[in-house]
Amino acid sequence: MKYIYFLISLFFISLFASVINAKEGFTCFLEIIPAIIGFLILAFTFKKFRFTNFTYTLILLHCIILFIGGHYTYAEVPFFDYIKEVFHQSRNNYDKVGHFAQGFVPAMIIRELFIRKEVISNKSFFNFIIVSICLAISATYEFIEWFVSLATGEGGDSFLGTQGYIWDTQSDMLFATIGAITALILLSKIQDRKIQELTFI
Repeated sequence: MKYIYFLISLFFISLFASVINAKEGFTCFLEIIPAIIGFLILAFTFKKFRFTNFTYTLILLHCIILFIGGHYTYAEVPFFDYIKEVFHQSRNNYDKVGHFAQGFVPAMIIRELFIRKEVISNKSFFNFIIVSICLAISATYEFIEWFVSLATGEGGDSFLGTQGYIWDTQSDMLFATIGAITALILLSKIQDRKIQELTFI
């Protein structure tokens, strides 16, 4: 439990840091609200289903990515402005980090749920279904961004964050898909070991 309390502390420290002097209050709220909702869901379900510390750590990293995007807006994260200048890019690409994580982390969450709850008996389609769910999550988020932008007008432009790139929506979903596949390739064996250990300390 000590490690869980440590992660929770980092979550709230990062959350408060993102809100303080945020560049755009409304955009900050829109960007960090998924992390807050996720935290509440995990808190309410903690006694019924507790993830491995490994998966909780990945979730926190995803939240921090959201908090950074919320604080600066995804189009104006300073380090990625620097990268933009050095590599002569046409836009600030921090949002691609966010969408990569949008596939990377959910893939590990879904995978652990599937394994421990024995959701899928036929392992042949295991990874395909996980990647498909992550892509569906990404597409749903794009729908939400679209709706918010239509509903709020200019107020939602920073949340949409296309920066004039006409293929932004498609590339966002592509990065989420790549993130999910990357996580399954790189972290599956590590997660398997953590699930077998189930050391909730």
